[in-house]
Amino acid sequence: MYRSRQYLIDDLSMQESWRLFKIMAEFVEGFENLSDLGPAVSVFGSARCAPGSELYQLAEELSKQLAAAGFSVITGGGPGLMEAANKGAKDAGGQSVGLHIQLPLEQKANDYMDLKCNFNYFFIRKVMFVKYAMAYVALPGGFGTLDELFEALVLIQTKRIKPFPIVLLGSDYWRGLTDWIKAKLIEQAFIHPDDLNLFTVLDDPAEAVAYIKKCVII
Repeated sequence: MYRSRQYLIDDLSMQESWRLFKIMAEFVEGFENLSDLGPAVSVFGSARCAPGSELYQLAEELSKQLAAAGFSVITGGGPGLMEAANKGAKDAGGQSVGLHIQLPLEQKANDYMDLKCNFNYFFIRKVMFVKYAMAYVALPGGFGTLDELFEALVLIQTKRIKPFPIVLLGSDYWRGLTDWIKAKLIEQAFIHPDDLNLFTVLDDPAEAVAYIKKCVII
């Protein structure tokens, strides 16, 4: 027996309504889980860096110093540099937070989180990263890292959120991107030269933490 066209439309409408409830519930759960979080820094980076690698050690040292300075550390809760950042914070006695999302290639959550929040929707997870962070640090990473970085830059540039420090850690990695921004976006007037002040490029974790401390009050 064939379903009528109107029946299919009503069925689809019902599915979309339930999806809205799921979205609302995920927002509420995220807000409730993170509401007591103190001053925090969101740290981004590749899920594909092996433990013990130079970048892994860099992320671990960064988070140790952030924790020592009184910041909680928020990551995506996965492996690689996220794991390193969570491990560094936890080992230093700071609060280690993971906003985890299930992905085909990087599904396993790391074991170094004091507080873990699970998300189905990327856009809700992005809201949590921004809402509960006083600063961003982007280590070398792929599309996900770039996505989080440019999301924050757009929100600050368009004054949708208050400015906060954004650090790109690792000048060798980020040089090609920053050169391209200068050569293409600024040269063709797609962004204003002052937009370069929305982020800073550093190499030393201690410099990054000192810069964040200078820019925020905790």
